[in-house]
This record gives sequence, structure tokens and C-alpha cells, in this order.
Amino acid sequence: MSNRTPRWLRRVGTWAGNHRRAATETLDRLIRAPLGTLMTVAAIAIALALPATLLVSTDNLEGLAGDWRRGAALSLFLSPELDEAAGERLAAALRSRIDIERVAVVSRADGLAEFREYSGLGGAIDQLPGNPLPVVLAVYPAADLSPGEDVDALLAGLAALPGVDFAQADAQWVKRLQAILSLLREGTWLLGGMLALGVVLVVGNTIRLEIENRRDEILVMDLVGATGTFIRRPFIYAGAWYGMLGGMLAWALVDTAIWLLQRPVDRVAALYEAELRLVGLDLHQSLALLALGTLLGMVGSRIAAGRHLQRLRPV
Repeated sequence: MSNRTPRWLRRVGTWAGNHRRAATETLDRLIRAPLGTLMTVAAIAIALALPATLLVSTDNLEGLAGDWRRGAALSLFLSPELDEAAGERLAAALRSRIDIERVAVVSRADGLAEFREYSGLGGAIDQLPGNPLPVVLAVYPAADLSPGEDVDALLAGLAALPGVDFAQADAQWVKRLQAILSLLREGTWLLGGMLALGVVLVVGNTIRLEIENRRDEILVMDLVGATGTFIRRPFIYAGAWYGMLGGMLAWALVDTAIWLLQRPVDRVAALYEAELRLVGLDLHQSLALLALGTLLGMVGSRIAAGRHLQRLRPV
């Protein structure tokens, strides 16, 4: 820069040049030690990929639970004296409600045929003098209702309607599944916190070894007047590179795990006549994973550099 350049701008240029040089030299140093770098990056990637995979799997399962919830019905068993025509009139009234997506009428004959098919009691049913089954309305709640209090309140209201003998929810298992998923998500965050601490320790130990290997170089820089910030800077960038590379490898591991799980998930979903396409990390989640890895690497390296450089020189 020329002498006419403002002093503050020259300082900014010098500061940026020092950081750029520290970043490139540190990356070059890591590349020249591929085995050690790969081992550290792999350890970080595994620690980051495990909770990330669990969170992505939980998100996919929650989506599946939501799809199956919309396919589950509230069964309204009408009084025995009501026929199909009365059931159709009640169904027409329910279809006008905003908290109900659709209503299907199951006639006595259809109910008996379904019972005969799935119960295995066809011979006993043939001995009956008539059809004892009532007309049933299959009520499908609106998609924006949660399977908790909203559906429970809807079920209680429908059970109190005139002509309804009793009402039953066919999706109680969905509520249990969502409770399990909530527990799994909280456990994943707890596990992620412990593994994040592990990443900090791995990076810190790696930086500590690097400081010991460069002891003589650090002492020489101290003798010629290098500041503590200048000495620490390459180690901070080393931690950032470790974390970023670990985050990139973790992203690849998560996507690979989702791809490998798709086939067994297809087999399980086919048993329930459903379809589930697993979705990996989206753009925001991927960037968050990279940022988290970089941040943890910088924290680990900063702690190690500040502690171990203090033993060599007052920084």
C-alpha cells in the first residue's frame, strides 16, 4: 500500500495478511502430515456424525408419524337402531367442520365382511341370526391437529353427539411413538453435548502434541519478540481446520448412513402399506454442522494453546 493509504486501512491489510498467511501455512502443514491429520479428522467426524444421524433419523420418524396420523381415524360407533341413512346424514354434518378432514361411512355389511376377514371367526359368524354390528363413522381429523390434546378434545366432543354410542381413537400408538421420539431427541441432544466435549478434548490433545513438537520454534519466536497472539494464531487455525474437515467428513457419513438405511426402511414401511423417503441434512443443517465443527475445533485449540504456551513463555 502507498503512503497515502490511511493508517487504519494499512493496519487492516496487515491484520488480514497475517491471518491469511497463518491459515494457508497451517493447512499446508496438515496436508504434509496426512496420516495424523486423517486420524484426528476421523475422530471428530464420528463424534459429530453420531448425534447428527440420530437427529436426522428422529426428524424422518416424526414426519412418518405425522403421515400415519393423518391416515388414522376416530371411529364413531353409532347406536344400534340407526341405519346407514342416519349415518350418512351425521357424516354430512361432520364434513362441514373445519377440524375434520373427511368422514367415511362403514356400513353394517362392510363392517361384518371386514370382521370376517380379519377375525378368523367366519364359521361362528355364519351361525348368527343377523348382523350385530352397528354403523361406524371413520372420522379423519384435520392435518393441523396434534395427536395430543387437540385430537382428545375432538374425540370427547364427537362421543357426546346424539346417536353416537361410543367413540374410539385408532391412533393411540402415534401418541406413544411421538413420546418416544421426544425422549429420543432429548437424549440425542445430551449425547451430542458429551460428544462435543469429546471433540474439544481431541483437538486440544492434538494441539498440545503439536506445541510440544514445535517447542524450539516457539522459543525462538519468543526471543525475537513475537507476541502471544502471533504465536497462538497458527494453532487456533489448526483447530479450525481440524473442526471444519471433521464437519465435512461427518456430513458425508450422515448422508451415507441415510442412504444405507433407505432399503431396510422401505421394507418396514411396506408392511404398513406406507412409503417413506429418508431425507438427509438440508442446507441449513449442513452449514450448522460445519460451523459447529469449526467452532469446537477453535475452542479446543484455544484452550490447549493458552494453557501449554503459558508453560513455555508468558503469553
